[in-house]
Amino acid sequence: MNSSLILVILIAYFAVLLLIAWITGRKSSDNDAFFLGNRQSPWIIVSIGMIGTSLSGVTFVSVPGMVRGIDMTYMQTVLGFFVGYIIIAKVLLPLYYKLQLTSIYIYLDQRIGRRGYKTGASFFLLSKIVGAAARLYLVVLILQTYVFSAWNIPFWVTVLLCIALIWLYTYRSGIKTIIWTDTIQAVCLVAMLLVIIWQVKERMGLDFAGLVETVANSPHARIFEFSDWHSTQHFAKQFFSGIFITIVMTGLDQDMMQKNLSCKSLKDAQKNMYTYGFAFTPVNFLFLSLGVLLVTLAAQQQIELPALNDDILPMFCTSGLLGDSILIFFSIGIIAAAFSSADSALTALTTSFCVDILGVEKEEAQKAKKTRLKVHLMISVLFAVIILIFKMLNNRSVIDAIYMIASYTYGPLLGLFVFGLFTKKKPRDKYVPYICITSPLICFLTDYLVKQYTGYVFSYEMLIFNGLITFTGLWLSSESSPPQPLKPFKPLKPLQK
Repeated sequence: MNSSLILVILIAYFAVLLLIAWITGRKSSDNDAFFLGNRQSPWIIVSIGMIGTSLSGVTFVSVPGMVRGIDMTYMQTVLGFFVGYIIIAKVLLPLYYKLQLTSIYIYLDQRIGRRGYKTGASFFLLSKIVGAAARLYLVVLILQTYVFSAWNIPFWVTVLLCIALIWLYTYRSGIKTIIWTDTIQAVCLVAMLLVIIWQVKERMGLDFAGLVETVANSPHARIFEFSDWHSTQHFAKQFFSGIFITIVMTGLDQDMMQKNLSCKSLKDAQKNMYTYGFAFTPVNFLFLSLGVLLVTLAAQQQIELPALNDDILPMFCTSGLLGDSILIFFSIGIIAAAFSSADSALTALTTSFCVDILGVEKEEAQKAKKTRLKVHLMISVLFAVIILIFKMLNNRSVIDAIYMIASYTYGPLLGLFVFGLFTKKKPRDKYVPYICITSPLICFLTDYLVKQYTGYVFSYEMLIFNGLITFTGLWLSSESSPPQPLKPFKPLKPLQK
C-alpha cells in the first residue's frame, strides 16, 4: 500500500511539472529562453526557487541526521553562507551583468585566456555533474527501496525513469521553465518540513513552547565550537569555509548564477540574492531542529536508530513511527528536494557545455538549438551512468562527500576568479591548465601527510587552501604586461520564426 501511494504522488507531481513546462515553453523554446529565460524572470520567483535548488534531497535527508554526530554546529557554516551571499551580490553579480554573460566562465576567456577559460568550465562540468548525481542518487535510492523494489524493478530502471522525467520537462525551455518548477518544489519542500516537525511535536506530546524548550535544552543543541582547534567543527573553520563554499558553489557556479542572470536587471538579481540568502539560514535551522527532535524522541522511547545518519529521517517517516500519513508528506518533500536540484543542474550543464565547450553562440540559431537538444540528451544519459557508478562506490555521508568533492574541484575556480578580480597581472595562458590540475593533487597529498604526522584533519577549509595554491601558481606564471579591458559578451542570435 505504501509503495502504491508514493507512486501515485510521484505521477501527480510530475504531471504538474509537465503542465508548467508546456505553459512556459509553448511561446518560446529557443536557446535564449533555455539559457537565460529571455532575461525576463521575476526576481522573487527566482529567489524562492533557489531555496529548493540549494537544499536538495541531500539536505532534506542528511542535515537532520548529522545532528547525532556533530550537534547543530553546521549552523556555523550556514552563518558563513549568509556572508558569502552578500559578497556575491556586491562583487560578482555586477561583473556578470556588466559583461552580459550567458555562461559566467566566459569572463575567464577575456581575463585569463582561452585555456584558462576552458579549464575553468571543465572543472565546473566535472564538479557539478558528480555533485548533482550524488544528490539525485540518494533520493533515487529511497524511491527504489520504498516504491519500485515492491514490483521487483531494478535500480537502473528507476534511475533511467527519474532522469527521463526530468529531461521531459526541461528540454524545451530550460531555465524559463525551471524558475517556476523550482519555486513550486521549494514551497513543497519547506511546507513538508514544517508538517514533519509538527508531527514529531505531536508524537512527543509537546506544545509550541515545549517544542522550543526541548530543542534549546538538548545536549545536541550546541551550535558553536571555540575550544578545540583540531576539531573539524571549530568555528573559524566552519564559518570561513561557509563563506568560500557559498562563493564557489553559488557565485562561481553556472547552475546558481544562471537563474540570477535570467532576472530583468542587476538590481533585481541583487534583491533575489539578499532575499534568498536571508531565507536560507532559518530553513537550515529548522532542518537541524528536526534532527534534535528525532534524536530526542528516539532516546525517550528507546527507538534504535540506524547506523547511518542519512537513514534516520527516512526510518521515522517510512516505518509508521510518526503515523501513516507522514509518509505522504515525506514523499512530497524528498521528491521536491531532489528534482529541484537535479533539473537546474541538468540545464546548467547543458548551457555550459554548449557555450563554453562547443561555442554555439557562433552557430546559426536553428543549428544552435539542435546542438543544444543533443547535448541535453547526452548529459541526461551521463547523469544516469554516474549515479549507477556512485551507488557502487559511495560509502560515506553523501553531504560530506559532495562538499569534499567541491573542496578539490571548485578550488581552482576560486583561484582563477580571485586572481582575475583582485590583481592586474596576466598569467601565461599555456600554464593555467597544469596549475589548476596540480593544485588539487597538492591538496590531496598535503591532507594525507598532515593527518599522518600531526593528527590535524582538514575540513572544508581545504577549499581555501586549494584556491590559494592556484592563485599562487597563477601569480608566479604571470607576464609583466597588463590584461586587456573587458568587453560585453556578444548576445545569442535570435531564433527566426
